[in-house]
Amino acid sequence: MNTALTSKGQVTIPKKIRDALQLAPGSRVEFSVNADGQVVLHKAGTLRRSKPDRFERARGRAQIKWRTDQLMTLLRGD
Repeated sequence: MNTALTSKGQVTIPKKIRDALQLAPGSRVEFSVNADGQVVLHKAGTLRRSKPDRFERARGRAQIKWRTDQLMTLLRGD
């Protein structure tokens, strides 16, 4: 199944795919790229990642408020 990309970067999702994902006009969709470089389309809210993104695991973790000069001294060992 293939479809053409418009000048605005839009594509029509084939009816067979819309029906399989139960997509209706106005439905939200999510795109992801798997480890093989393939683009995968999901109905919004149904995407389940097997493991968290490496940045998501670290997001919001720092509890210490460092001043730039303090952090640079710590990192450089000055």
